[in-house]
Amino acid sequence: MNTLTGKHPSHRGSGDGKPVERLGAAVVGLGGAVATTAVAGVELLRLGACGQDGLPLAARTDLVPYEALVFGGWDVCADDLAKAAHLHQVLEPAQIEAVAPRLQRLRPWPAAADPDYCRAVTGANIAPSGGLRERTDRIREDLRRFRREQELDEVVVVNLASTERLPDPASPSLASPEAFEAALDGGDGAITPAMLYAYAALREGMAYLNFTPSVGADVPALTLLAERQGVPIAGKDGKTGQTMVKTVLAPALRSRALRVEGWYSTNLLGNRDGRALEDPGSLASKTATKESVLDTVLGYPVEDHQVRIEYYRPRGDQKEAWDNIDLVGFLGRRMQMKIDFLCRDSVLAAPLVLELVRLLAEARRRGERGVQEQFGFFFKAPMTLGGRAPEHALHRQERALLDWLDGRAPRDARP
Repeated sequence: MNTLTGKHPSHRGSGDGKPVERLGAAVVGLGGAVATTAVAGVELLRLGACGQDGLPLAARTDLVPYEALVFGGWDVCADDLAKAAHLHQVLEPAQIEAVAPRLQRLRPWPAAADPDYCRAVTGANIAPSGGLRERTDRIREDLRRFRREQELDEVVVVNLASTERLPDPASPSLASPEAFEAALDGGDGAITPAMLYAYAALREGMAYLNFTPSVGADVPALTLLAERQGVPIAGKDGKTGQTMVKTVLAPALRSRALRVEGWYSTNLLGNRDGRALEDPGSLASKTATKESVLDTVLGYPVEDHQVRIEYYRPRGDQKEAWDNIDLVGFLGRRMQMKIDFLCRDSVLAAPLVLELVRLLAEARRRGERGVQEQFGFFFKAPMTLGGRAPEHALHRQERALLDWLDGRAPRDARP
């Protein structure tokens, strides 16, 4: 097994009270732009070759240090991470070369994939086909081997794979752990690849993070299983660029009683995630999480809220997120606001993934279980306890997170 190693001390503890010196991140989509950026970033931090810009919790020395992270994971492409990073063109060539010897030793494990759920992104590094139960058993064995060979104190399973189309939410197979188990044995098509990874993580007692819009652990069967297994879960869909700006600006407009008459958002991106979103099913998953934010923050429906995502290959990872906002103010006078955010999609996302891995390890240490609502700060469509409406305003989400970190906010009683 090829993984990044390097032992670094931490003064934190795991769920059993032992110190966490080595924290594993088992990443679905390890060869993607976000994952390669995160792995290279940790290695550059280890070398002292970069600063901590973009890492919102860098000052929290009570969390497991970044240098304690050990990476492994799955991808449909078998390229080593140095080659993958060059292909994605997120980092400067000199940055990749500085850590290339370590990245070259890390190759993804064969992935569990289903073209019926993600048609636009394919590859040859696919695990042998078999029934759903066989595929989950293979994932679980990968996780056990990763933990054993790397002598890891904790492992967090992270979904960074390309966006899948939505499954049937009303499927009885997703209603309870028992129904899910039966569906695994019966090969039920309602179970997605993302769910297989989430199920495998929970059965192995490992925290699970869904940074994608795909349906992972956010079905009743798996949220209930997380509670029973005593495992923390968090998701979904990382809040990085355009939606982050929206959840900062919309509360300000509301506080000034400026009525939003229309909000048009468009995105141009040319990375692998953008290519996946060319498929209408995958696109519907993504736009659903982006569109869910605005009405909740403002407190009223915006009839002309439109979100467009376009794959434009020359843009690569350098996404352009453009917003036009039509406002109505005092005396019915109309105004406009325009925002053009030229950003590096993976450079925004990767540090948030690193923070969430550290936070889930801390949740595990504290004995938290099930949905970690206090991590909503990082997500477009935050999972919540009991299915209640999520908080989207960034400043309120940040306060909830910091209160939890500082022990000032006891978790709500669970249903």
